[in-house]
Amino acid sequence: MAKKKTSLFECQHCGEQSTKWLGKCPSCGSWDSFIELNQEQQEVLKQSAKVANSASKATPITKIEQDDVTRFSSFNEEFDLVLGGGIVPGSLTLIGGSPGVGKSTLLLKVAGSIAKSGKKVLYVSGEESSGQIKLRANRLEANHDSLYLLSEIKLEEILEELLKEDYEVCIIDSIQTIYSSALTSAPGSVSQVREITFELMRKAKESDIAMFIIGHITKDGSIAGPRVLEHMVDTVLYFEGEASRELRMLRGFKNRFGSTSEIGIFEMTGEGLISAKDISSKFFDKSKAQSGSALSVVMEGSRALIIEVQALVTESTYPNPKRSATGFDANRLNMLLALLEKKIDLPLNHYDVFINISGGIKIKESSADLAVIAAIISSFRDRPVSKESIFIGEVSLTGEIKDVYSIDLRLKEAQAQGIKKAVVAQKPNLKLSLKSFAVDEVAKMIELF
Repeated sequence: MAKKKTSLFECQHCGEQSTKWLGKCPSCGSWDSFIELNQEQQEVLKQSAKVANSASKATPITKIEQDDVTRFSSFNEEFDLVLGGGIVPGSLTLIGGSPGVGKSTLLLKVAGSIAKSGKKVLYVSGEESSGQIKLRANRLEANHDSLYLLSEIKLEEILEELLKEDYEVCIIDSIQTIYSSALTSAPGSVSQVREITFELMRKAKESDIAMFIIGHITKDGSIAGPRVLEHMVDTVLYFEGEASRELRMLRGFKNRFGSTSEIGIFEMTGEGLISAKDISSKFFDKSKAQSGSALSVVMEGSRALIIEVQALVTESTYPNPKRSATGFDANRLNMLLALLEKKIDLPLNHYDVFINISGGIKIKESSADLAVIAAIISSFRDRPVSKESIFIGEVSLTGEIKDVYSIDLRLKEAQAQGIKKAVVAQKPNLKLSLKSFAVDEVAKMIELF
């Protein structure tokens, strides 16, 4: 009697598997995304699982020797900073970002710089011809004998090329365009992306080749393909910023060889993305004081950045006043507005309030609470705040102003940028030329205006 065939269905958005067809994916919530895998595709999945889950003998941790992580520079300060100090041989790095943000431009520039140092670099493009890449390389000044271009979308051909030369770095642009002949599904499908990433990861570890994979993102901002893709790689980096802006930020979301708190700030120029110089002045305006503007200092990893908080408070013509925040948490804004109504009796329930963080940066910490309150009061009373003053402090639900971490480093950066006055939760012990004023509760903020 013939053995009954087992059906297997897979979601093409997240990789969820089921023995029966489902209209809605229970994992990612997408509709009509399950397709049936044929017998050949199921066999490939089984073989991949066997290799990935191959048994190995357990060893006491006390007898295991620690790996010494060596690095080499990408010759781009900001890129090295996000990677944790440089490129690790044998690492697999995934870089995502919206179209036109500069992923290919940055990696081609980095590839040229590494090739200039004598290391062999392979740049694989499935989206552009070698002639198109050459045209961009001329603009980026990335033409060097050690940089090899390969316009190919077949995985087997790419792996064969990696055997021909002693490449130390390989860049795949992009993972969604590459396909393996072992699978019958289309390029960019869940099965293809998973299989290709696994093969590239195995090749990177075996040959100590530093691999960089460019990934497309979906409309909600996440990297297209199965979530397992982000689990398989060593490092996940995301480009933030709009193509119309000159400043772009590269943020780490996963890094097995370093911290994920660092960000790289780049500036788009005619020569491509370069490390931004004089970063602090990029996020605030040193011109004359205006109402609704206040400065603060936020920490991005080990870097202190002075940012400008802009507020606009106008009388509302609608029953329900508008509240909008760009670069700042909208829920936190609502909390601060409720606090101002209760502690200072500001009638903000009749006013529209808009908050914007200048420069396109997104604040992920609470140290700018005091600056947001200062900007709101300044706009409401139409009284300018001096550009030589900064506000640093976290505001609690009780109206207390709390101190924040790395206050000394923040004040040193403020002093270096010409700030003369700092409003903080408590005076620091550090001796600085700028004057510090301690404010312990929100109610006392009104005295400054």
